[in-house]
Amino acid sequence: MTINCKGNLIYLTSPKVMGILNITPNSFFDGGKYADENSVLQQVEKMLVDGAAFIDIGAYSSKPNAEFVSEDEEVSRLLPVVDLVLKNFPETLISIDTFRATVAKEAIENGACIINDISAGSLDENMMQTVAKLKVPYIMMHMKGNPQTMQSLAQYENIVKEMLFYFSEKVAQARSLGINDLIIDPGFGFAKTLEQNFEVMNKLELFQMLELPLLVGISRKSMIYKTLETSAEFALNGTTVLNTIALQKGAKILRVHDVKEAMECVKLCKSFN
Repeated sequence: MTINCKGNLIYLTSPKVMGILNITPNSFFDGGKYADENSVLQQVEKMLVDGAAFIDIGAYSSKPNAEFVSEDEEVSRLLPVVDLVLKNFPETLISIDTFRATVAKEAIENGACIINDISAGSLDENMMQTVAKLKVPYIMMHMKGNPQTMQSLAQYENIVKEMLFYFSEKVAQARSLGINDLIIDPGFGFAKTLEQNFEVMNKLELFQMLELPLLVGISRKSMIYKTLETSAEFALNGTTVLNTIALQKGAKILRVHDVKEAMECVKLCKSFN
């Protein structure tokens, strides 16, 4: 499995780690933490040194009931950080966490190389067509509704079967537009109850039938800290446990806040192959 980033083939036969850089004031774990240039650069440098293959930058919190952010505000938060990172670390492969086509286009034109869309095109009808024109890898996540409504939409008869159907439709749509590099994300925590999250994790290997790279993002999420009766601050150990399980079930990219620990998971799991 490969994806093409800026003309370079990235091989996913060995799992990769994607470091999270939230530049929102209200993200569930690190909101407001990277509000100035020095803190951004220190965190990006740390993640790259620790082994991150990608840096995923988001300027709109997708936590449940997140506040609405205008497109102009999202762009004004995002582009200076993309420019800052690439000025200081020019080889960085930047992923942009957005569901808006306009934001995606501006970010790619300013040097980013992957689009990570929590809605797989459902929240902006122009997104897939835009990604196709930009010729960049596209991460498609499973979600219902939007960040403001998703937690009220967690009704399924057979969640994994319905998710596989959802992805089959989305992949067909993307392929018809000419998007070559697709990655799927089950969307842990998005329109899913605690029990449904664990059911998806338990059956994660079934998503391999889509024959696409699988990204798993469970870093410090509520499925971990609520189960452990703690908080996101103390959910690193639980994150490591579930990242290990995800790798054993076929995950090719781990999207995390803590790159060093995720890289250790990858290295140890590779020792069993």
